[in-house]
Amino acid sequence: MNIVRKILKIIRWTIALLFVSSILIVVAYRFIPVYATPLMFIRCFEQVKRGDDLKLHHDWVPLEKMSVYMPVAVIASEDQNFMKHHGFDFDAIQKAAKENESGKKRLRGGSTISQQTAKNVFLWPGRSWIRKGMEAYFTFLIELMWSKQRIMEVYLNSIEMGDGIYGVEAVADLHFATNASELTRAQCALIAATLPNPLKFNSAAPSNYMKKRQRWIEVQMKHIPLLPRETED
Repeated sequence: MNIVRKILKIIRWTIALLFVSSILIVVAYRFIPVYATPLMFIRCFEQVKRGDDLKLHHDWVPLEKMSVYMPVAVIASEDQNFMKHHGFDFDAIQKAAKENESGKKRLRGGSTISQQTAKNVFLWPGRSWIRKGMEAYFTFLIELMWSKQRIMEVYLNSIEMGDGIYGVEAVADLHFATNASELTRAQCALIAATLPNPLKFNSAAPSNYMKKRQRWIEVQMKHIPLLPRETED
């Protein structure tokens, strides 16, 4: 019985430690830049395993040094209810489930920008129930502790935007020979068009499908207001 009690005590302390540490890191990332994510390390490991040269391009820039069209483009493309929901868009999840059940070739996802940010910054790729549960937990935390502007800032700095390319500053430099603040409306739409699969779609050499998707995103952008400053909420 003593051994069982000790094991249960260790489990309780471990859970408590993980709970406290998760809150602390979310609070910390509310204020400090996210310079590295689990996905970056995973991709580097995959490159080494394949015998490829290491490719990791990432430069953190604050939201105010990005084109005002970049948040609009990803909201139009990925999550049009971003400013309205609290981390989960249940209407989008229902639509995604119905479309996927219908057997359409292109599976639709229901993840919000908040969910993608939680996954990119704190977790690893995968579809297990454990990982999905942790994603929901971290989504709840960042929606509770961060502003929408901070979620967008971290998202646009951490998301994969090409092979070894992470964040809007890196993709602006490598694919458009400019910086994040100088990206045009069309370039922002083109970058957003790659996000369903940035390893397949290349904003530096867009296919006809990507150009069509870019045009669709630009149309949607007309109905999306500019992201307000944090003090304007």
